Amino acid sequence: MANTYSQIYIQVVFAVQCRQNLIEKQNKEELHKYMTGIVRERGQKLLAVHCMPDHTHILIGLKPSMALSDLVRDVKNGSTNFINGKRWVPGRFCWQEGLGPFRTAIHSSPA
Repeated sequence: MANTYSQIYIQVVFAVQCRQNLIEKQNKEELHKYMTGIVRERGQKLLAVHCMPDHTHILIGLKPSMALSDLVRDVKNGSTNFINGKRWVPGRFCWQEGLGPFRTAIHSSPA
């Protein structure tokens, strides 16, 4: 349909393998920026990201042309490689399988 605009807002939560506390405070900002870059490269909008020691929350403005599972796969794979390349954890870092998606309503006030 011509001139149609659609935006879906979804909060996604995914965990570190075995819910280990591996994301350290001093690395969070750099990891946030890296994840933001992955989402933007896929043509989507990252509205918020927050990494806890054992899990991550991201709020995404998802266009209907993109499958959520593909985007989250790319974020998890890319960030896993990034963390392992930085050697932030002893051994090998990985995310737990799966994700928790939550539809989110964003309201704006009339001007």
